[in-house]
Amino acid sequence: MSMLTPRGLKGKQYRVTGNAYPRLGRPPRRGRKVALGLGGVLVLTLVSVGGVQLYDVFTGKHKDATAQACAPASGKPLAAPEDSPSAGAPSAGAPAAGAPAPVPSNTAVPQPAAVKVNVYNATDKSGLAARTADELRKRGFVVDKVGNAPAALDKKVPGTAQILSGPGGLGAATLLLSQVAAATATEDTRTDATVDFVIGDTFSALADPTQAAAALAELTKPSPSPEPGHC
Repeated sequence: MSMLTPRGLKGKQYRVTGNAYPRLGRPPRRGRKVALGLGGVLVLTLVSVGGVQLYDVFTGKHKDATAQACAPASGKPLAAPEDSPSAGAPSAGAPAAGAPAPVPSNTAVPQPAAVKVNVYNATDKSGLAARTADELRKRGFVVDKVGNAPAALDKKVPGTAQILSGPGGLGAATLLLSQVAAATATEDTRTDATVDFVIGDTFSALADPTQAAAALAELTKPSPSPEPGHC
């Protein structure tokens, strides 16, 4: 018995036994708790934003926003809804009373028999207009006038040909445009559906029917629709 053991008590009662001892860890840091709290708030925010976007997609609100974003930047106001007070008012660009009505645009491609074409030679090579007119008749076109190009175009068509038409002959101009390679089309103010085929400096002959059909298919190919969310 040790001298430090009180009298009347045995030292064995105060002896430490076993091989397991309590381990003391570092107290939790306050910064770690703050970081975990901020991380939880961020996760909840992302989940809520994603839920709102999914709701817009499935309810169609996203389509309305896309349509507004893809509206042409022409500076013209969008059409007023039917229940709007301004829906029945005449537009600013409407023709005044008594003014001639604009010629309606016709972009539908007709059959050759429905196209009346004038063939003009703007080069110094004689006989081109007559030979081209004969070839167009063989392909079913209705040839009206044949001769030299007017002074405004004579010797001034550097390419193969220039196709001229008014708004009512745009479809017919597209059909004629496919009949000659590298031709250009120009819209003028004529009020009928006739089309002028003006032969240029580099013209030699019309495209063969197979090439003309392929060119027409390319000219009338519809533009691809934009993907959702893209203009």
